Amino acid sequence: MSAIPVSVHPRPSSRRLASAPSISPAPPASANPVEPRPRLAPLPIESMRSEWLATLERIPGAGLKGEGFPRNVLGTIMRSAETFGPFLEYWVSCKSKMSLSVREQELVILRMAVHYRSNYVWKHHVPVAREFGVTEAEIDAVQEGVYDALPSGRERSLLALTDELVDRRTIGADAWARHAPSLAEVDLVDLVSLVSQYVFFALMNNAMQVEVEPAVAGVRGL
Repeated sequence: MSAIPVSVHPRPSSRRLASAPSISPAPPASANPVEPRPRLAPLPIESMRSEWLATLERIPGAGLKGEGFPRNVLGTIMRSAETFGPFLEYWVSCKSKMSLSVREQELVILRMAVHYRSNYVWKHHVPVAREFGVTEAEIDAVQEGVYDALPSGRERSLLALTDELVDRRTIGADAWARHAPSLAEVDLVDLVSLVSQYVFFALMNNAMQVEVEPAVAGVRGL
C-alpha cells in the first residue's frame, strides 16, 4: 500500500520574520463620526450621580466644562454604570496628578485624535490645548506629524513615542534609545497610560459614532 503524500509547509525562518516590515493599516480618509446619528443614544447628564459630577469638577482648566463639556461621550459610557464611576476617578485623577503637564497631555491627546481620525476628541481638545498655551502653529504640527515647530525637545520626544505606540503597538529599540533618556521613568509609564486612555475614548467615539455637540462643532476639525 503506497503512503499517502503529506504536504509539508516549512515554517518561515526567523530571519524572514524579523525583516518583514511592520505596516499599520491606513486610516480612513474621513474623520469620525461619518454616520448621521449616534449608534447609542447618550444618557442625559442630568441623571449623573452627584459624586460623578463632583469628580468631573476636578478637571483642570475650563475647556472640558460648560459649553465644552463632553456630555455625549460621557453619556454613552454611563450606560455601563458600575464601571463609570471608577473610570471617571482614574481619568480625572490622571489629568491633575500625572507627571506630564496638562499642556504635554493635550499635545499627546491631539495626536491620538489624529491617529484615530476622531473629530470628537480633536474638537474637544483643541480649545483645551489653546487654554494651556498650545499655539496654532503647534496644533498644525501635531496634526501633520512634523514636530519641528515645538520648542521643547521633551515634547517632541513624547509625540514621537506616541507615534511609536500607535504605529508599532510598542516602542522600538531605536526610538527608545533616542527618546527615553530625556524622560523620567514615571513620564514613560504615564505616557503609556495616557495613550491607552485615548485609545479608549477614540474607539468609543468612533465605534458608537458619538455626535459632536453643537457648542464645539465650529472648532477646526481634522
